[in-house]
Amino acid sequence: MERITLQRAGPGVTLQDRGRAGYLAQGLSRGGAADLLALAEGAALLAQDDSCAAIEVAGSFITLLVSEPVRIALTGAPMRAQCDGAALAWNASHMLPAGATLDVAGSAGGYSYVHFGGGIDADVTLGARSAHLAAGVGRMLAQGDRLTTGADTGTRTGQTFTPLPRLDGGTLRLVETPQTRLFPQAELTRFQNTAFCKDARGNRMGQRLVSDSAGFGLDSGLNILSETIVPGDVQITGDGAPFVLLAECQTTGGYPRIGTVLPCDLPRLVQAPQGAVLKFTFVSLEQAVALERAEGARLAGLRGGLRPLIRDPHDIADLLAYQLISGVTRGDDLERGT
Repeated sequence: MERITLQRAGPGVTLQDRGRAGYLAQGLSRGGAADLLALAEGAALLAQDDSCAAIEVAGSFITLLVSEPVRIALTGAPMRAQCDGAALAWNASHMLPAGATLDVAGSAGGYSYVHFGGGIDADVTLGARSAHLAAGVGRMLAQGDRLTTGADTGTRTGQTFTPLPRLDGGTLRLVETPQTRLFPQAELTRFQNTAFCKDARGNRMGQRLVSDSAGFGLDSGLNILSETIVPGDVQITGDGAPFVLLAECQTTGGYPRIGTVLPCDLPRLVQAPQGAVLKFTFVSLEQAVALERAEGARLAGLRGGLRPLIRDPHDIADLLAYQLISGVTRGDDLERGT
């Protein structure tokens, strides 16, 4: 087991895994990593289960010292990463030698993840190691914290992959909620035709979206019977702006929900930078189920899409098909300066 010491930790640095399922009735939402896709990508890079806890860096920075060799992977919103001053590739796995210092900084926003072989072996509370700040479970990591990893059964590093594009905004697919049809059809059409941007008001509980359009609302008003809500629900708040609930959202709410973002599209929302354009479109429940199943299959095959950061010529079956020499010249041509 490796010992990790945090030499620096900015605000918004927490320990996260997949969160806590099954506690809605007790008033506790799932929590866990804001970008569950990044969690799965890190697990694939290290060939371990995606239930392992990792360090989530929310637009902040960390510096850590390892006392023993440890495998790491870097996923989520790209940041500048260095091991003892040497640059490390993002969306890749690496080996840190004993006594190495890892610096991760420079993100303009979004959620970045540092994974460790064996995961972080922290105390389990209600079935998870995640901090749930909104519920007072756990806390932010701070300078001087010492972390231990679990047993690492893997050995491979130097792997990378092509991440699913999710850092430039795009379209978020929705299914209807019990309140969707309370909105006039004209409002639903306008909602889908409106371009939104992330507001500065957003955190792990939810993200407010803004646009140049007028606000959205119901003919009967915004107050409805309070009921269960989940991450992905899009509430229309008092000023008519949509507010997308995220990992640490409350468990009940009284604002009307115009739709619910598919879980497979939430990473696109949480990782979109300020100013990126986001749009909504409704899909049927049948389409949503098919999309989620396809995403599940894609996640299951992540390890099959890994490739070495540096390719070994011995492993390139079609080496002779590559243009290894771009041109030749005669020596006397060089002497003549041609």
